[in-house]
Amino acid sequence: MNIARSWLHNKLTVRIITLIIITVLLVSIRSMLQLLLFTFIFTFLIGRLQQTLRRKLPLNSTLILIVIYIALIGALGIVGYVYIPVIMTQVTELVQKLMYFYKHPPDNTFVTYIIDNLKRFKSPENIQQNIDLVYSYLSNIGKVSAQVFLALLLSLFFLLEKSRIHRLFVQLEQSRLGWFFKEAGYLGRKFVNSFGKVIEVQFIIAFVNSILSVIALWVLGFPNLLALGVMVFLLGLVPVLGVFVSLIPLCTIAYSLGGGVKVLSVLIMVVVLHALESYVLNPKLMSSKTNLPTFITFIILVFGEHFLGVWGLILGIPIFIFFLDLVGVDSAQQLSKKEEAGTK
Repeated sequence: MNIARSWLHNKLTVRIITLIIITVLLVSIRSMLQLLLFTFIFTFLIGRLQQTLRRKLPLNSTLILIVIYIALIGALGIVGYVYIPVIMTQVTELVQKLMYFYKHPPDNTFVTYIIDNLKRFKSPENIQQNIDLVYSYLSNIGKVSAQVFLALLLSLFFLLEKSRIHRLFVQLEQSRLGWFFKEAGYLGRKFVNSFGKVIEVQFIIAFVNSILSVIALWVLGFPNLLALGVMVFLLGLVPVLGVFVSLIPLCTIAYSLGGGVKVLSVLIMVVVLHALESYVLNPKLMSSKTNLPTFITFIILVFGEHFLGVWGLILGIPIFIFFLDLVGVDSAQQLSKKEEAGTK
């Protein structure tokens, strides 16, 4: 008993135990993790938007929140009714074009060489299996839509009753399990301040990149712009790797449209957008973001995809930055100072 009490008085021990308990709980409900992630993302992003509008508009916060949700649900309904069928059709056409190009490459030595080397790693049958897998995900769009709707509903209730939830949590911190809830509250605040902000920045940057990419692709005369815009947005949520993956379909379509000149135009477009992201958007949106080395980023993406699937590609970096923040690594400036000191 005395040993247990001494452990509970050790802050580091309590924090580690709390983190282990939370991890075990999350693993035990892993089938619901997608719903939890949707709920957290909606709650955080809509809560931030509510705070921004409240500072600029002299309106009641509840009224602002209700207006946001009405506008959001209305926009989702319009998108689902008008644009989802169009996007699905364009995605099907895009996949068919890519498969035709891969199976019937043009009579060009360079292109043939690249495709022959790709076939050493992935045969057309393997690629078709992966495409079938993508179609299976798209066929589950009804299930995902239900989760999105439920997550929106949960986030609405949370934001409407945020003060009552806070009071309940204060009472839990004063209970017999107060040691657990105090540390859980600390970890939750850290999680929101690091993970949430990184996710917010990733969404904003991916959205801006997709809009600018669609405009540039429209100027270049690309077809299926809605499908390409959705693809660029989703891949834009994956740091570093998403840029390289998006180049494969874009360069393939560019070559089929106008040969090497179009491919060069796409490469210039991607370089310009990547420079805009690196030197303008990232510093402006999050000057304190930890600047991870490219090697570490790829390692995180590999392990994230292994343990969490597609979600791991999106959430791997934010989770890693959350743990860095947890152990006291706060900003890229600290890392750069240490690197400069090491090189001297």
